[in-house]
Amino acid sequence: MIKSTLIYRDDGLPLCASVDDESDMSLNEQKKKVKIVISRLTPNSATEATLESGKYEINYIKRDVVIFVVICEIGYPRNLAFSYLGDVSEEFQHSYSHEYGKPNIRPYAFVSFDNFLQKTKKAYSDKKVQDNLDQLNQELVGVKQIMSKNIEDLLYRGDSLDKMSDMSASLKESSKRYRKSAQKINFDLLISQYAPIAIVAFFFVFLIWWVFLK
Repeated sequence: MIKSTLIYRDDGLPLCASVDDESDMSLNEQKKKVKIVISRLTPNSATEATLESGKYEINYIKRDVVIFVVICEIGYPRNLAFSYLGDVSEEFQHSYSHEYGKPNIRPYAFVSFDNFLQKTKKAYSDKKVQDNLDQLNQELVGVKQIMSKNIEDLLYRGDSLDKMSDMSASLKESSKRYRKSAQKINFDLLISQYAPIAIVAFFFVFLIWWVFLK
């Protein structure tokens, strides 16, 4: 289940946050961790990532200068979490693209955007909607390669988000090589399947030409 949504500018300014259950102390602790993670993002950091944090997963994407974060219970499908973030980022940028970059913006200046967050969260919490979106994502996108790391390694063991970017680049390169290999395998398979048929067909055409048309 989606628990909380946070929107930051890449300089650390909070732009919007969903209205959540403030009595949930464990969720409040996750929000504090998110704030630290945001402060450590650099231009070399991964633009999409999942951070494992106890019974939660923190997923984020960066679009332009805005970072969209969703905190989910562990086990919530990651492709749905990133689909949710995609919907949120698209609507936010459509609504406020000329405003969020201004230097005089106050913290949480776009709190009214919570109305959209709550409606979208409700849609993504519906089981039927989840199943349909999950199937649609699998058909259109396939299994998306999103880097995953334990947040404790980032916050307390000196690990770097920049490494995630390096790993992501390496993974993309490996995926590219895999796709090329898969395409070659598929082409070779097609040749092996249809080449004999093409040869036989050519032989009969040649035979007909030789017997009747020569």
